[in-house]
Amino acid sequence: SFKNLATMALVVQSNFQHILRILNTNVDGKEKIMYAMTNISGVGRRFSHLICKKADVDMNKRAGELSNDEIERIVAVMQNPRTFEIPDRFLNRQKHVHDGQYSQTV
Repeated sequence: SFKNLATMALVVQSNFQHILRILNTNVDGKEKIMYAMTNISGVGRRFSHLICKKADVDMNKRAGELSNDEIERIVAVMQNPRTFEIPDRFLNRQKHVHDGQYSQTV
């Protein structure tokens, strides 16, 4: 019964990277960028969706199809989310006990 199942093929371009290194984490290049970023510690689906929007990255792209410029924009938004006007409720360290600061630990 498995004969009737449709299989999808990934068309690999010449500049496709199968494994990306983003913030000291290996990211699978075959996954869509929004879901691939969830492998990074401290990044969930909602936060990665917001990162893609703020970095102007097409969410339908695979992670391996990203250019170096797009990866740099994503890393910049991840490291400084408050400068890109990401609301405090999306950050994973809200109102720290010792200093009262909001931050994103990645």
